[in-house]
Amino acid sequence: MAVPSGTFQTFQAVGNREDLSNLIFNISPMETPFSSSAKRTKVKNQFHEWQTDALDAAATNAQIEGNDAVVNTAVPTVRLKNYTQILAKTVSVSETQQAMDTAGRDDEFDYQVSKRSKELKRDLEYAVVRNQPSTVGGAGTAQMMASVESWLATNKTSAGTGTAQTTPGYSSGTVAAPTDSTVTGTAVVGMLNNVIQLAYTAGGDPRTIMVSPATKVKFSTFAGIATLYNQTNDKQATIVSGADTFVSNFGRHNILPNRFMRDATALVLDMDYWSIGELRPFQSVNLAKTGDSDKKQIKGEYTLISRNQLASGKVTDINPAL
Repeated sequence: MAVPSGTFQTFQAVGNREDLSNLIFNISPMETPFSSSAKRTKVKNQFHEWQTDALDAAATNAQIEGNDAVVNTAVPTVRLKNYTQILAKTVSVSETQQAMDTAGRDDEFDYQVSKRSKELKRDLEYAVVRNQPSTVGGAGTAQMMASVESWLATNKTSAGTGTAQTTPGYSSGTVAAPTDSTVTGTAVVGMLNNVIQLAYTAGGDPRTIMVSPATKVKFSTFAGIATLYNQTNDKQATIVSGADTFVSNFGRHNILPNRFMRDATALVLDMDYWSIGELRPFQSVNLAKTGDSDKKQIKGEYTLISRNQLASGKVTDINPAL
C-alpha cells in the first residue's frame, strides 16, 4: 500500500516529545564474596604486623627413667606485615547540571556519589583476591597491599605444562607477585584434592573454594561435586549442570564464583585465617569549592591480613577452556 500524498509522518515532525524511561538499568555486579566473608580488623598503622608460630612436628617421644631434663630449643615466632592501600573516587558535578531536570534520579550529584561508592567496594574486592604485590610506597608512589594469590606460597599445585607458577610469598618485609607459568594447562580434580590435603595436613580446614566464573564452569565437570540431581516436589528429576559443593576426603567445600578473580587461579581458603584490616573506613568528604561545581571524595584505607597462609592453598596456571 502507498502512503497518501501529503501525509505528515514522524520523521518530518519537529515537536515530538522524547519518551525517556525514568529508570536507569545497571547490571554491574556488586557481589564481593571474599570481602563479605573475611573478618574485619581495626588497624592503627600504615603497615600492620602480626605473628605466626608452629609446633614441632609430632615424633617419637620416649625418655630414659631418671635421665636429666633436656631443653627443647625454642624457635622464635615469625613476624609478618602488609601495607595499607588507599582507595578513593572523586565526584565533580557542575551547578548547571545539578539544576537540570534529570530522568532516573532526583539529584545528579547524589547519584554520582552513590555510583562511586559502589565502585570502591568492587575495587577493594579486586585488590584482595588477585596477584598484587605489597609496595611500601613513597613520595610519588602509592602504597599497595599484597593480595591473596601473592600470600599463598606453600600449598599449591600448577595446571601449567610449562614452568609452574613461582610464588615467593613473604620475604624481608614485602610480598612479591607470583610469576605465572609460561604455559597454562588443564585443571583436574586431583589437583584440587592435593591442595585441600596439603592445607588440611598443615592444620587448616579449607571449606571455601573461590574461582572465577569460567573456572567454576570447569570445576563443575569434576568428579566429587555434590548435588548433580535435585528432586522437586512433583518428583520430577531436575538436572543441574553446575555445582556449589565439592566433597573431598576432608569434608564438604563450598564453591563460590568471584567475578573479580583471575581465571588462572582457584583459591582454596580457610576463611578463619583471613581478615580485612581497616585503618580508615570508607567515608565521603566535601572538597573545597573552586568554581561553578561541587566536589566530593569518597575514600578508605585497608589492608589484607594473612593470619597463616599454611591454612589455605591454590591451584594455579589454569586454562578453563581446556
